[in-house]
Amino acid sequence: MTRLDRDANDADIEALIAFARSRVGVEFYVEPETFATNTTAVAVAHDGEWTRRRVGSPQVIGKVARNLGLPVYDVQLTGYPARMRAWNERNKDRRIDPGSPGQAVT
Repeated sequence: MTRLDRDANDADIEALIAFARSRVGVEFYVEPETFATNTTAVAVAHDGEWTRRRVGSPQVIGKVARNLGLPVYDVQLTGYPARMRAWNERNKDRRIDPGSPGQAVT
């Protein structure tokens, strides 16, 4: 199958770990692989701030979550948390730079 996206790399995983370590109440939500993208995970903090990165497989983010003592959910079963949508509503003029977790760019 031809992919439009790139594979996950160490920088993706490190970005998720950095986000989780620098925020309170982080949970991971695994998003399934699609034709266009590799498996991704969304890290969502207690206030709804979030970042998304490629992870390669659910097992990878599962191991990261276990090592950090954080929960991980299958977004197809749980959906996204309401606080994530609320954060998006409060921050319509912001987007998260994929290269710097949590840093707003214009």
